Amino acid sequence: MYIAGHEKTSFIDYPDKICTMYFVASCNFRCGYCHNGHIVTWNGKNIDEDEVFSFLKKRKPFIDAVCISGGEPTIHKDLQEFIKKIKDQGFLVKLDTNGTNPDVLTTLFNEKLLDYIAMDIKGPFHKYELVTGTKVDIEHIKTSIDMIRRSNIDYEFRTTVCKELHTEEDILEIAAYINPSKRYSIQNFKDGNTVLAGTNQFHPYDPEVLEEIGKKIKGYFEKFKIQK
Repeated sequence: MYIAGHEKTSFIDYPDKICTMYFVASCNFRCGYCHNGHIVTWNGKNIDEDEVFSFLKKRKPFIDAVCISGGEPTIHKDLQEFIKKIKDQGFLVKLDTNGTNPDVLTTLFNEKLLDYIAMDIKGPFHKYELVTGTKVDIEHIKTSIDMIRRSNIDYEFRTTVCKELHTEEDILEIAAYINPSKRYSIQNFKDGNTVLAGTNQFHPYDPEVLEEIGKKIKGYFEKFKIQK
């Protein structure tokens, strides 16, 4: 696996669990507002897998789960084997994905390799290419959404929003499509020097505006939150 980054401990990325996060290099999207821009276009030194599993062995008493994020993990052919090795050490596994590779998700579900999955929904379907900066097979996105909703594992959908790319109507449209679902999270854009398009290109919503939008859609989901 091409592993570009590691967050040793997270208390928020896997609900009710302590997890460690590995960020896989490269992505098949080019979302300008992506806060992991340096990982999307990664050309640095990868973290060796031996280092990964040495860390996991030492931290086993203190960590419940491993979260595999990115970039986009499902574009890597050795993802399945990587997850198997993690599961063999007794950890729960959470996968972050953009949903572009439903065949990969099918394999992971069938092999019972995932305990939690989070899928980013980038925008309403008619704006996907604008938001992601690339051609997108929307049927793949829809298939992944439907598959996740029908799965027997815990899951969440989430959307990062910014003023330049997402209107209130866009957010309502996304929420209506995935209604009902277990969890949905709206993440307000945060600027920074790792944003793919650079700083000051995109801007967050006023928190009060997101709160008002949230009131209209929170009833669609078992759990709903806004990350400001």
